[in-house]
Amino acid sequence: MTTMQLISAIVFGLALLHTFAAKSFEVLAHRHPRHAGLFHLLGEVEVVFGFWAFILIIVMAFVDGGAKAVDYAETRQYTEPLFVFVVMVVAASRPVLDTMQRLLGAVARVLPLRTELALVWLGLALVPLTGSLITEPAAMTLAALMLAPQIFRPGIPEWLKYCALGVLFVNVSIGGTLTSYAAPPVLMVATTWNWDSAFMASHFGWKACIAVLINATGVSFLLRKHLRGAAANDAGPDLEPALAIPALVAAVHLGVLAAVVALAHHPVLFLGLFLLFLGFAQAYERYQSPLILKEGLLVGFFLAGLVVLGGMQQWWLQPIVSSLAPVALFFGALGLTAITDNAALTYLGSLIAGMTDEAKYMLVAGAVAGGGLTVIANAPNPAGVALLRRGFKDESVSAMGLLTGALLPTAVAAAAFFL
Repeated sequence: MTTMQLISAIVFGLALLHTFAAKSFEVLAHRHPRHAGLFHLLGEVEVVFGFWAFILIIVMAFVDGGAKAVDYAETRQYTEPLFVFVVMVVAASRPVLDTMQRLLGAVARVLPLRTELALVWLGLALVPLTGSLITEPAAMTLAALMLAPQIFRPGIPEWLKYCALGVLFVNVSIGGTLTSYAAPPVLMVATTWNWDSAFMASHFGWKACIAVLINATGVSFLLRKHLRGAAANDAGPDLEPALAIPALVAAVHLGVLAAVVALAHHPVLFLGLFLLFLGFAQAYERYQSPLILKEGLLVGFFLAGLVVLGGMQQWWLQPIVSSLAPVALFFGALGLTAITDNAALTYLGSLIAGMTDEAKYMLVAGAVAGGGLTVIANAPNPAGVALLRRGFKDESVSAMGLLTGALLPTAVAAAAFFL
């Protein structure tokens, strides 16, 4: 253990504590209006890891020299933060949302449920499962925006909101396991361990579907009385455009989304395509709602900070992962995911030579099952927090509230994969 490794672990621990205390800064902002701006900034969960990443780089510059600090920051892999930013903005555009809403509305009308209840159930079950096709960040964005006016609004008890948020995060984390490219923790090991989409569907996918349906059904049952009387147009003005969106405009948006997903590992190409998308959106502004550029940038900043901080934690994480027996590895991964990104955890596992097939399965199963416990557990979670936090008290998501709300759906997911 070097001095810098010890410092990095301390800074990482402080960042975790800051994440759990973020809601307290909002309280301080109300008590001390003179410094409210600073406290509001520190209370933004999306800012936490980016803030502490800068602290780490500054400390590294003093300890190891400025050149080494700059070299460390520049040699990190930032493709995932960039991709999440781009796919969030594209997936949240009005033509894509309108198309998804129409599809879900058609399905809801044939289900033997009230329309508003059916839409909530589909948003918590079907949309997370589409993450296996359009990637988990895109599924999180679509689900959050469609569920926000139905669940995360005044009139819904706060504890129920956290239950729904926990279910959404867990379902998105496991809903991307039907293919080998959509879930970040699976993507980290798929090539190394030769796991293709057929393998994922047969070993993980069907179990994930069972857990997703159970979780969505359970929380929808709890929400049923609170959704009574909700009108279809309560979805809000953002999902009901004043002008009918031409089929060609919708097709272009959906085509861009599909291309961004296909180019997920090629940032130069998907960023270039994104710039073209911005130009197209501006040209047909009358069919758009404001793009969520601010929210997307905050989420990208959060994930980039996690990349910088997480890159220095291998020295203590990898020995833990490599020393555990398969069953212990499952529960170890389930717990460790709460304090580190699950993709980083499975990546460390892919570096271990000689892992048995059972150990590989247990590592990934535990990592994806625990992906809803905290905001840092799974890459799409910060996107969900950014889009839904306004529906909570003080416009802030409590880390303990999320953890509590995610415990039961996490147990369901763990049982589906383990048993």
